[in-house]
Amino acid sequence: MANEAHPCPCDIGHKMEYGGMGHEVQVEHIKAYVTRCPVDAGKAVIVIQDIFGWEMPNTRYMADMISGNGYTTIVPDFFVGQEPWHPSGDWSTFPEWLKTRNARKIDKEVDAVLRYLKQQCHAQKIGVVGFCWGGIAVHHVMMKYPEFRAGVSVYGIVKDSDDVHSLKNPTLFIFAENDAVIPLDQVSLLTQKLKEHCKVEYQIKTFSGQTHGFVHRKREDCSPEDKPYIDEARRNLLEWLSKS
Repeated sequence: MANEAHPCPCDIGHKMEYGGMGHEVQVEHIKAYVTRCPVDAGKAVIVIQDIFGWEMPNTRYMADMISGNGYTTIVPDFFVGQEPWHPSGDWSTFPEWLKTRNARKIDKEVDAVLRYLKQQCHAQKIGVVGFCWGGIAVHHVMMKYPEFRAGVSVYGIVKDSDDVHSLKNPTLFIFAENDAVIPLDQVSLLTQKLKEHCKVEYQIKTFSGQTHGFVHRKREDCSPEDKPYIDEARRNLLEWLSKS
């Protein structure tokens, strides 16, 4: 079991120099980064940030990559104006910081974003992807909102005390074998609970030799050994979203 008080000793990894293809909008009480698909197919994906916030270039890069595959994407500020975690922050203060940023208490923001996507973007099919903190959020919304036709939780911490199996729609879980935050026994427990109780399609995929953050925080050119795993995880993510 990972230490919930220190759930993410996150190295920010390779912070991309990336400007983005989308634009920022106000969605009711929160700001968001939106990238419209050139061909409007009525499909949208909410991309949920990690602890480094909605303005993190890597997260926007992932949103734009998804958008290029036929979706309107939106990266809302789920911290609602509160400061994201800073890479040089004092980790001893992290538990206090996290108390006001509960990944399972985002329903007000999710409701606002769903209204925006349905009313302003005419989205009929909606999926959700989240990284790290956002992976926890995806697990939460996939157990609560039937509107999400497909979800991808990327290295989101799993709490063994929670109901983790009541998924409403197909959900893909991506983990890293050498994740300092999420021990493999936690992944095994999730696998067991879903196998016993889950009523919808799901998949759990653990990537050999990889570390926390590999899908969106490593550059594709960072090392020849890592690139195939990064590419495969991103391809899996896109393939799973097509279920929506």
